[in-house]
Amino acid sequence: MEKKAVKLLDNAVKKLNEANQELYRPEEDVVSYVVCKNAQFAIESFLKGFLMKNGIDPGNDKTIDSLYAQCKAINKNFEGIDLSGFECTTHLIDTKYCYETTKVSRCFHVAQSLDTFFREEKIIN
Repeated sequence: MEKKAVKLLDNAVKKLNEANQELYRPEEDVVSYVVCKNAQFAIESFLKGFLMKNGIDPGNDKTIDSLYAQCKAINKNFEGIDLSGFECTTHLIDTKYCYETTKVSRCFHVAQSLDTFFREEKIIN
């Protein structure tokens, strides 16, 4: 399970970087869908990777809310991650996306917050 956890966490960082690269394009060239989906997959991979690192198989059809709740049960510091305004918490990742800049920005911010949290907690380097 440790190898799967490392792979998920590496994928989370990769997806976050892809979302970030898209945001560095000129505003008229930014594809919101790309930022949204990469940020969503980063969030999901961060949470699933953490669970697997702690010996819990998260399965394939979990929502962000359920993954987040499991992570908080293991490490109360997850409560510092603010998911408010991130509207994809109760849906499966493959079923929802947004194009609005504010929503895409919020999604990216949540992914960035998880990245920062994981680095502060020394879960990733």
